[in-house]
Amino acid sequence: MQNNITIFVEQEDGSVTPLEAPTDMGFSLMEFLKGSDYDILATCGGMALCATCHVSITKGLETLGSISDDEYAMLDTLPNITEGSRLSCQIKLKNELNGLTLKIMGDGN
Repeated sequence: MQNNITIFVEQEDGSVTPLEAPTDMGFSLMEFLKGSDYDILATCGGMALCATCHVSITKGLETLGSISDDEYAMLDTLPNITEGSRLSCQIKLKNELNGLTLKIMGDGN
């Protein structure tokens, strides 16, 4: 059983950074990105209450579960929402997410 996946983070300059992420530790995408020194505030600590962990999934959106009403309600308040917008605190790392590509968006302020 595979315990690591590769997630790709798109930078503002268009470059893409591959990151190896563990799937056997129960981390959310937010926890993993914060632990990898990305600038994610995560003000609410992963409770889907602040949207400071907003990411836009540019590849692999179909591998995520459906968006919850609470997550959608938070995203709907953002000025920089995209079709692939999700809260990274609501995405658990799992093998199916291998190859996921995202941009870190923050809360748009």
